[in-house]
Amino acid sequence: MNEEFEHLEELEEVRELNPEHSLMDLFEKLTFFERIDKIKFGLKQDKETGDYKWAKFELKRLMSPVAGVVAPMIILLLLVTFAKFGAGTDREYEVQIVDPEETPDLEKIEEIIEEPPEPPEPVEMDFTQEPVLTDTPTPTPPTDFSPQPAEFDSVAIVKSPVIMRGIYGSRSPGNRGSALARFGGMGTEGAVLRALRWLKTEQESDGSWQKNKPAMTALAILTYLAHGDTPASEEFGYTVEKALKFLVDSQKGNGHFNGADGHDYTQPIAAYALAEAYGLTRVPHLKYAAEKAINQIIKGQNPSGGFNYNLKPTTRDDTSYMAWCVQALKAAKMAHLDNEGLEACMTRAIAGFQKNYGDGGGYGGFGYTGPGSGGKGLSGAGVLCLQFLGASKSRECIGGLAGLEQSRFSWANIDAGWAKSPLYYWYYTTQAKFHHGGATWNNWNAQFSGTLVKEQDVISKEQSGYTDHLGQAHAIGYWDSPAAGEHTGGNGRVMDTMLCTLMLEVYYRYLPTFQTPKAEEQAAIEEDDDNVDIDIDI
Repeated sequence: MNEEFEHLEELEEVRELNPEHSLMDLFEKLTFFERIDKIKFGLKQDKETGDYKWAKFELKRLMSPVAGVVAPMIILLLLVTFAKFGAGTDREYEVQIVDPEETPDLEKIEEIIEEPPEPPEPVEMDFTQEPVLTDTPTPTPPTDFSPQPAEFDSVAIVKSPVIMRGIYGSRSPGNRGSALARFGGMGTEGAVLRALRWLKTEQESDGSWQKNKPAMTALAILTYLAHGDTPASEEFGYTVEKALKFLVDSQKGNGHFNGADGHDYTQPIAAYALAEAYGLTRVPHLKYAAEKAINQIIKGQNPSGGFNYNLKPTTRDDTSYMAWCVQALKAAKMAHLDNEGLEACMTRAIAGFQKNYGDGGGYGGFGYTGPGSGGKGLSGAGVLCLQFLGASKSRECIGGLAGLEQSRFSWANIDAGWAKSPLYYWYYTTQAKFHHGGATWNNWNAQFSGTLVKEQDVISKEQSGYTDHLGQAHAIGYWDSPAAGEHTGGNGRVMDTMLCTLMLEVYYRYLPTFQTPKAEEQAAIEEDDDNVDIDIDI
């Protein structure tokens, strides 16, 4: 519409400038050439004249069809040209027509009716077993033990590059029963459950335990984790969750913990618990807390490779304190924490224990802050840590085991070397002999497990007042050390019960170090994704 108005205005101007012509005269019929001549004439006139404007108007009219026809033709010509030069070369393909072969008719398949197999004839089996010489009575299996506890899906079975695949896997319910049967722990699980239930009744409202709260809470966490109980467990899940929350909330920004004991045993024990908790749950917040705690252990290592109270580098290497540090480092390694210097710290720690080893009387042992002998006391701690550090074939580890063979487990008549803190020393000795295996373990297991179950103080379900998550009543139990001077830091019965429980959980807590994987299995471990859950039947 705008173009039509413009044309009318131009025509009006032409008419005003040529009053002698009417509006219709402007559209007089002229031949094409007459119109061209008139346009030529008009274009030569003054721009203000009507002839010029008429000529300009007519020129626009003549150019419109040209623009509407010629321009598309040019574009079309260009497209044809591009298509001609852009086309690919033609290719010829030889095609062979093959007649299809006739398919022979298939014979009708007769339906096979399977008959149930006949049961095999019974065969008499001889289940005789070589007796183990022991003066300890075999305990009667407790009536409240379930060899296949209710399943849970919280334990992530992870892999340890230090020992083997499935290092935590035996803590799952099914594998726990298999491990108990395989390593001689049948009849012990009832005592473990009674102890875990008793510890649950002793937990404070803030999630902690006893006097040295962060240290004892960390030790309690290790006791529940060893049984495979995490925050997702049915009966003990809330107990573990509250304990972990208390421990994480107690941590300072620098990785240490509020409420630590005077020598700061709290640091390695808490780091141990947090690292293992992350290894079993894969909760990112626990990883962050564990790495902060482990960093302090790495930074506090002595130049000799050992550790001293409060993680202050010095020349004093304390075997007892070193043992908790190495257990924490081992847990960090198994959980795949990203602490810088972790590998180097573990390697240097071997020399720290070797420094405190001594020979005497044909066998060796580990002293408190220097070379020891006699095979008692802290020798179990030294042997276990060398096993954890990959030095189980070292002279010190072998000599320490030989020294431990000189003593027997006895609740009533404690050997002199263990008299001060028998439960603490037995905690390490039990693990060291389990990881060595063979006759060393079998003989020790025959001595300690039955006695430990028997010595538990049990409160019947009628008197305990304890009910589980299903509302069922259960008996609970605890231990008091046979030695009046057990070093528990004032935590008494709670720490005694934790140490005894951890001893009875040794069967499934870790796979023994003597069971090393084959080379191809180890290679598969290194290639596997850490987030893949693996079910290992041990």
